[in-house]
This record gives sequence, C-alpha cells and structure tokens, in this order.
Amino acid sequence: MERIMCKSKLHRATVTQAELYYEGSVTIDADLMEAADILPYEKIQVVNINNGSRFESYAIEGKRRSGTICINGAAARNAAIGDHIIIITYANYTEEELKTFKPTIILMDKDNKIKDIKHSNEILEV
Repeated sequence: MERIMCKSKLHRATVTQAELYYEGSVTIDADLMEAADILPYEKIQVVNINNGSRFESYAIEGKRRSGTICINGAAARNAAIGDHIIIITYANYTEEELKTFKPTIILMDKDNKIKDIKHSNEILEV
C-alpha cells in the first residue's frame, strides 16, 4: 500500500502578482522551488490564508532571488496581491519509505525570503 503524504510546502508565501489572462499555473521563485523540492510543471495545491480558497495548479519557474509568487490564469480570481498562501506538494510513499519520511517545510517572511527550513516527522507514528 502507498499513502499520499505532504512532500513539501512553502508556508505563508506572499502573492506578489496575479495575472488573470496568463495561460495558467503559479510562477514561483526558482530558489524557493529548489528549497521545497518542487519541479517545473509539478502539481501543487494552493491554500489562501486570507480568504480560505483552495485550488490546484502546477508550478513554473520564476526568476531566482526575485521572491516572485504569481498566480496565473483563472486561479488569479482566488488570490490578490499581498495575500498569504501555502503552496503544498504531495507524493506517494510506501510503508517502508514512511519509516524515514520527513516533509520539507519552508517558513517564509513577508518578502518571500526563507526564514527557516524544517524537516520533521514529529506527528508520524508508523
């Protein structure tokens, strides 16, 4: 059996742009993607802390060290510039892999700089 688990997340990222008429996706600073182990075109879930909306999309790489978090396409209706969001990735893990499983949690500051990186499985008892 495999379980779907949170692989990584960018916690409290700030939306810097919203481009309604772009073709879709979420543009994320390449440094943030690398820190959270998010690949270009990887499926993501976005949770808006300000308004409670949730949506799925995929990540595209933005300029390094830019702090860019841009919600593109129709999803731009779910987030405004300045909103705080959580970007989550998931992966399938076997019971054996879960014995050493540790999600990567990236804590962000208001300028989308990394405050802290946590690798924790404290809540898991496998």
